[in-house]
Amino acid sequence: MKKWIALFLLTALCVVNYVQNDSSDQDPYLITDYSRLHPVKVASVVKGREEEQLRNILREAREQHLTVSIAGQRHSQGGHTFYKDSVVIDMTSFNRVLSFEPQQKRIRIEAGATWKDLQDYVNPYGLAVKTMQSQNIFTIGGSLSVNAHGRDIRNGSLIKSVEAFRLLPADGRIVNVSRNENAELFELAIGGYGLFGIILDVTLSLTDNEMYKLRFDQMNVSSYSGYFEEQVKANPDIRLHIARISVEPDNFLKDMYALNYVEESSVPLERNDRLTTREDGVIIAKLMFNLNRTFDWGKKVLWQLQKPLFAQQEGKLITRNNAMRSESQFMEYRHAGSNDILQEYFIPVKEFAGFVDDMRTVLQTEKLNLLNITVRYVNHDEEAALSYATDDMFALVCLFNVPLSKVGQDRVRSGIQKVLDRVIEHQGSYYLPYIAYPRLDQFRTVYPRYAEFFQKKEQYDPDHVFMNYFYTDYKGE
Repeated sequence: MKKWIALFLLTALCVVNYVQNDSSDQDPYLITDYSRLHPVKVASVVKGREEEQLRNILREAREQHLTVSIAGQRHSQGGHTFYKDSVVIDMTSFNRVLSFEPQQKRIRIEAGATWKDLQDYVNPYGLAVKTMQSQNIFTIGGSLSVNAHGRDIRNGSLIKSVEAFRLLPADGRIVNVSRNENAELFELAIGGYGLFGIILDVTLSLTDNEMYKLRFDQMNVSSYSGYFEEQVKANPDIRLHIARISVEPDNFLKDMYALNYVEESSVPLERNDRLTTREDGVIIAKLMFNLNRTFDWGKKVLWQLQKPLFAQQEGKLITRNNAMRSESQFMEYRHAGSNDILQEYFIPVKEFAGFVDDMRTVLQTEKLNLLNITVRYVNHDEEAALSYATDDMFALVCLFNVPLSKVGQDRVRSGIQKVLDRVIEHQGSYYLPYIAYPRLDQFRTVYPRYAEFFQKKEQYDPDHVFMNYFYTDYKGE
């Protein structure tokens, strides 16, 4: 008992240090995203409120030769939501439900609404979202712009549940976009990072809010692909899935566990469908995660505590909406001189074990501080121009703690590029919403439709009204 009290007190001291080093680095016109790597001055930040106002903003920007960037929750990490001297349109106030057809399982909602807003609205009707990120704090328009994915293993990436959306391009005319109308813009703007216009509202197909029973499994990296194919994907009752890989030094990237969400039709949804807002163990998890950043023994202790904590969820009942309703503050670490950043790699199912072995070697050689790695599954889907799911893929979401100094960033960039070389060798891809560590040749190899994407950008926006740093980093010559 004394050991755990001492550990708790030490952790509390880490939290105090974390709070004291919290740095607020954004004034009204100095804009950055979560990465904090390249803050820039912008011309203005304007709340989007109604369509005519947005059209006037675009008109004035064209007249004054200003660029426009589009922001939601600003959790991308590669300068996707701002640009030097630009007008930044904050879409978070653009958040109304415009129409809802519960019998058809369809909703039309403005792009600045969050997934929480949508869940709150449809839950009383026994409906739920098909695909979204694990957290529900993001805006729907932002999720479209990155073509998000999550724990669902049956419905693919977000583009699959989008029926239509309305887009405000650079010329100021509002266009309807679907697979049948302005279809070219459908595959360009979804996963297009705001470069083709402002997504005003989205029509989404919904699914039933189901009751699930949690199943906890343990395995190692070498057996995970077979386990997933034979016990998870082959079982139609499993609807959601997430796995974690150990980052503790004695068992680095070898041990794994998984949570499966198995439909439990014998338990009635009624009286069990109240939306929850509190997550068990969040405070303790945050305390322990501070040790994970700094000490190898902290990583070991966190893993030893994490597994039994998740194992205790075996047999727990949860609705789909609550399973997809994490409201914890996401990526909230703020410390002078360092930050937590995400990188995400998509690896074909059969290549998983070989890739993880290669990544282990690179990370140990480069001494990159990997804090956490989760694994999700994404169905093959190449509908979007910049599609990442070029096969049935495992998504490896990697959280690193990195220095913000130039020397430190150069070292991290070099290490990440070596990881990406291994990704490419295993026929994989990587996710674009994060810091622009990948080389231009790596981007072009992973996203072979890059030339078409940027050519269409010139066609639809020849004056470059919509701009961000993703464009300048990867447009090339």
